[in-house]
Amino acid sequence: MIPSAITLLVMAGGLGSRFGGDKQLVDVGPDGEAFLDYAIRDALAADIGRIVVVARTDLDALLREHLARQHGPDLPLTIIHQDAHGPARRKPWGTGHAVVSAAGACPGPVVVLNADDHYGPTGVRRTVGALLADGDDRAVILAFELGRTLSTAGSVSRGVCRVVDGGLAELVETHGIRREGGRIVADDPSGELSEDAPVSMNLWGLPEAAIARLAGQWAAFHVMNSDDPSAEFLLPEALDQQRAEGLLRIDVVGTDEPWIGVTSREDLEVARAVLAGA
Repeated sequence: MIPSAITLLVMAGGLGSRFGGDKQLVDVGPDGEAFLDYAIRDALAADIGRIVVVARTDLDALLREHLARQHGPDLPLTIIHQDAHGPARRKPWGTGHAVVSAAGACPGPVVVLNADDHYGPTGVRRTVGALLADGDDRAVILAFELGRTLSTAGSVSRGVCRVVDGGLAELVETHGIRREGGRIVADDPSGELSEDAPVSMNLWGLPEAAIARLAGQWAAFHVMNSDDPSAEFLLPEALDQQRAEGLLRIDVVGTDEPWIGVTSREDLEVARAVLAGA
């Protein structure tokens, strides 16, 4: 496998409900960059040869204009409309569905990430390096230290990783995480968490076989949840199911990078200040 065979898949189809609007293209960088622009530049620097952005139909014109302005006309870009795949509804079907929607545009292995997170200057490169080293039958998750991913504006949800011999043994979706009296605590499941607990921020390196299996998982999910307007087919849960069934090993690659994101409007100025000094 060579780096140019890898696709960067940027998930940008969300509604930004907690943020109060579309945050995929909100300017966070000193030159009008959105978070996805940093990811694209990092991917190109890592010799990734194909960029796929999964977005919504109503964002298409703004997205194309923004990407042309930031990256020029020669960006190896494909845009997929998530709302054109699967039954129509206002709320997108989730991050797993986003990957399924784009699978046809992503031959070979894929680095998948969120459009509204910044993973540090080495995040994409570390993931690519691990994906190349692991071969064709393993996935990679980049794990951040929990204390570097918290918001000053309120509680957050994180996928807390239990790691055994360098591999993911369990991914626990944990909600209501916040600092309280010098400790990090969570509501569900309740308890105290360590500052350096490894957590997923949805930066994955996936082999082609794992992506192919997602299609069947999505079909089964939709049969069970077609009438639920809020159900989401989530990528971490689907991949963890593959792992639990013995179909996929997920190697955990740690990073000491600080995560930057905008869960709510209050996070925006913090992100801009950090990136202005980067």
